[in-house]
Amino acid sequence: ATAMAPPPPRVFAELDLAPAPAPAPEGRVGTPALPGREVHVSGSAELSARPDRARVSLRLGSRKEAAVAARSSVSRRLEYIAHSARQRGVPEENMTVTEDFSRVENTYQMEAEVCIIFSDFGKMQNVCNLLIEKLGTSVTINPPQFYHTPEAMDTLRRQVCVAAVGNTRRKAQEVCRLFGQSLGKPLLIKEEETKEWGGHIDSHPSHTADSLTLQERIQNATAYASCRVFAVFEIKGKENRRNKLL
Repeated sequence: ATAMAPPPPRVFAELDLAPAPAPAPEGRVGTPALPGREVHVSGSAELSARPDRARVSLRLGSRKEAAVAARSSVSRRLEYIAHSARQRGVPEENMTVTEDFSRVENTYQMEAEVCIIFSDFGKMQNVCNLLIEKLGTSVTINPPQFYHTPEAMDTLRRQVCVAAVGNTRRKAQEVCRLFGQSLGKPLLIKEEETKEWGGHIDSHPSHTADSLTLQERIQNATAYASCRVFAVFEIKGKENRRNKLL
């Protein structure tokens, strides 16, 4: 079998150390100055962001011979759920209630679903634990669904781009230091590639989803982003130590 050729070396920086042209003598019009010395660098960064919101769905119902009794049973529990959430700082607009009333054979059935959005996951646990303790099996609390708001994703995108630029500049500084040069201003910064992945808990099989711990659910809903940039920096040349001390 023939041996595979080794992959080509990855170049993350290159220096153009050609001397800059001498300035035209005073009083004479010279040709336009050629570009000075430059360092070309590529750099990248990868960051993650935990979900900043959780949606909890609670279901409850009642089936009675009298319509009033069915409605009353569900209404009392709905009031208790809303009161408990408000007491723990959940805004009214973060709670949505959906009700369904129907006739089943000779009885009346009242069903309701409460959807609560939490930004504080510790507060979410406290509310859910209280409702389980006080309402028991008369309410079904589904596992929380974690997600990111658009603002959180925008912040992640900005942060990873800024981090990539910072890493690229540090690479350029290291390269210049190796050659005894000092780094100047950026002449070009170009975003080459950005990627986003993760942030979806639904990727797990349904038979294992219910057994996940809270921290596992948060980890599975964590979003990741990466960014690679290309940059060109000016090279100032060696700094004069004597002038620097003056």
